[in-house]
Amino acid sequence: MPDSDERIIPAGTPADAAGWHDRWRRFRSSPYLPATVLVFILAVAAGLFAGSYTYILANPTPHRIPVAVVDGDAAVPAAGRGFLDAMDRGLNGALHAVGYETPASARAAVEAQRVFAILDVRDATRVTVDVSGASGSSVAEVVTESATAAGGEARIPVVVTDINPLQPGDPRGLAIFYITLAAVIIGFVGAIQLTVHARSLGPWERIGFTVAYALLGGFAIAAVVDWWLGALSLPFPQSWAILTFTMFTSGMIFSMFSALFGRWAMIPTWGVMVLLGNPSSGGAVSWPLLPSVLGAIGRWLPPGASVNAQHTAVYFRGHQHVLPYLVLAGWALVACVVFWIWRDRHPEGPDPRDTE
Repeated sequence: MPDSDERIIPAGTPADAAGWHDRWRRFRSSPYLPATVLVFILAVAAGLFAGSYTYILANPTPHRIPVAVVDGDAAVPAAGRGFLDAMDRGLNGALHAVGYETPASARAAVEAQRVFAILDVRDATRVTVDVSGASGSSVAEVVTESATAAGGEARIPVVVTDINPLQPGDPRGLAIFYITLAAVIIGFVGAIQLTVHARSLGPWERIGFTVAYALLGGFAIAAVVDWWLGALSLPFPQSWAILTFTMFTSGMIFSMFSALFGRWAMIPTWGVMVLLGNPSSGGAVSWPLLPSVLGAIGRWLPPGASVNAQHTAVYFRGHQHVLPYLVLAGWALVACVVFWIWRDRHPEGPDPRDTE
């Protein structure tokens, strides 16, 4: 009987074909096959990574910008109507005006993050534009530029004021995006390192250590950004909790995919969290300037939920929304359940040699 590793070559098979079959058999059972597959996967991933961020972030375009228009009970003056029409044309129809009777009600809408700016068109001699840099610096810039141009076209002076500016240490409003990016990436990198260096951990032990590095990692990120660099003045306990929640969710998502796909778990993790999740999170470019589909999807992915929760905690205290926390909790719960159900398939389970 031939050895189980040997392949029986039918009589009459050319020597070259027999040699090719033998070489393919050895290549398929060698580490060279997964290494070769990884070469192509990494090349594709590099192109997609650059392409996704360039497409989404390099040239943001307004799609739908909600703004509050203070018009009161009286009819809007002709100059005000001309200004609004000119601004809408300048934004290619992306201006979504919502009427409010008083500046106070419009300001409340800004604080609740329902609108990104306030346009007061009641005065026939000028238009007052109140932007909110903290709501999204990129949107505030677009609104300021388009309002200034519209004022010139309508021949009416425009006064622009930032009623909710960004913190001095974060003039571009990117710090929240960066700390979320750190939490996301270190979250699943930590899970990968547990796979490599602690593969004999049981399921509960792995979840416990994921909680541990998420707690310490979230604290480290918040402490460096706030206490050391002074880039952001954080509501420390809340920001720490959000970062911890983000790191844990990211780590468990990798563990879930590892249970489902084994050594190829990095592919779906990278796709969900980095290629799609981070650029559509609204952290680097606000959602009104993202493609509409991505702007909608981003809110339901962990990076977008984390940015949303952190952004509100830092700049809109007292107006926190529950949805971002529910999104993070939903992803974390699903990841833990799938990981637990499929733990027997999980390649990071106990090494059989440890029980011998």
